[in-house]
Amino acid sequence: MISKLENKIALRYLRTRKKDGFLNVISIFSFIGISLGVAVLIIVMSVMNGFRSELISKIVGFNSHVVVQSYGKATRDIFGNEIDILLDIYLETNSGEVVLIKENFTKGLSIRGYKETEINSLPLFKNKLTGIKFKNEKSIIIGKELSFDLDLKVGDKILIMSPIGEETIIGNLPKQEIFEISGFFESGLVDFDRNVAFMSIDNLEKLLNLDKEQRNLEIYLKNPNNIKNAKIFFEKKFPNNLVYTWADLNKPLFSALKVERNVMFIILSLIIIVATFNIISGLTILVKNKTKEIAVLKSIGVLNKSITKIFFLVGFYIGLTATAFGVLIGVTFSIYLENIRIFLSEMFNISLFPEEIYFLSKMPSEIDVNSIILISICSIAATIVVSIFPAFKASKLDPIKSLKYE
Repeated sequence: MISKLENKIALRYLRTRKKDGFLNVISIFSFIGISLGVAVLIIVMSVMNGFRSELISKIVGFNSHVVVQSYGKATRDIFGNEIDILLDIYLETNSGEVVLIKENFTKGLSIRGYKETEINSLPLFKNKLTGIKFKNEKSIIIGKELSFDLDLKVGDKILIMSPIGEETIIGNLPKQEIFEISGFFESGLVDFDRNVAFMSIDNLEKLLNLDKEQRNLEIYLKNPNNIKNAKIFFEKKFPNNLVYTWADLNKPLFSALKVERNVMFIILSLIIIVATFNIISGLTILVKNKTKEIAVLKSIGVLNKSITKIFFLVGFYIGLTATAFGVLIGVTFSIYLENIRIFLSEMFNISLFPEEIYFLSKMPSEIDVNSIILISICSIAATIVVSIFPAFKASKLDPIKSLKYE
C-alpha cells in the first residue's frame, strides 16, 4: 500500500525547481517520448484494424460467402429447416475468363453469369435505388472504374472474345460476340471494378461452351462472420462437392495482414521502450539531487521500502500521465484521421492514400478498445520495470555518508 506521506513526497519531487534544469529536460523528453509512442501505436493499429474491416466488408459484399462447385440441382429442401437461421439467399452461377476489346484496347476480364431474374438479388445490387438489369440477351454490366478507363457509357458496345475456339472454314478461331453495356456497378474495391463484369448465365455458357451441370451454387449468409460453422454445415449437405468460402479464397491476404499488424506492433513498441529508458536517467539524477533529503527522511525513521516507493512513484506517475496523454492524442487522431488526410493532401497537393494501391477511396480507421488497453498496459508495464532499479538504489543510500559533507 502507498501511504499519504509517500504519495505526497513523490508528487512534490515531480515539481522540479529551476536549479534542476537538466532534470526538467529529461522528464519532459520522457513524457513526450512515451506519449508519442503510445499515440503513434494507437493510430497505426486503428488504421490497420480499419483497413482489415473495410477490406473484409468489401470482399464479403462482392463475393458470395460460400460456394458449392458443380452442385447439381438445388432446392430449399436440400438444406433442411435449420437453414432459415443461417441462409439469406442462394443463386446459381457460372464464371470464366474472356478478353475485352475496345478499339485498340484489350484487357483480360473475369465474367460472372447469373439468371436475369436473380441479378438484383446480389448484395452488390439489391441496395441500389435503381435496379440493374440486362436490357437484352447481349447485355453486360461492368465496373465504374473500367468505364472510366475506357470512356464507356450505358448503351456502348464492346467486343468480348472467348478463349474457346470454334471451327470455321479457315480453321479454329476464337469465339467473339458484341455486347451492349446495360449498367455499371461500384464495389468500393478498385481492383474488382476494373477486372470483373456480369452477364446472363445463359450467354456466358454459350460464349464459353460451359455445361449447365457445371454451375456453382453461391450462398449468402445472414451472418458471414460465422463462416467456419457455416462451411462445416454445407460440407455435410454436399459431401461429394468442393465447398469453399470467402475466407478460404482470401486466406493469404488476411494472414499477411495479421502478420504485418503484429510486426508493426512490436516495432512501434520499441518507441515506448526507448522513451521509458529516459526515466532511468531522470530518476538517477533525481536521486543524486535529493541525497540530502533522502538522508533526512531516513534519519527521522522513514523505512527503506518507503524510499523505494517514493522514487518508484515518481517514475510511475510520469509513465501513467504520459500514457493517458498519448491515448488521448491517439484516439483523437484516429477519429479525425480522414479529415486530417484530406487537409494535408489539399495543403501540400500530395496523395497520401492512393486508391490504386490500397483499393479503398478513403483512409479507414477503427478504434479497438482491446488494442488501446493492451498498448496502455505495455506502456505502463515498461515504466514500472525501468522505475524499479533507480528507486531501489535510492533506498540503499547511507544517510551518514550522505550528510557527512552537508
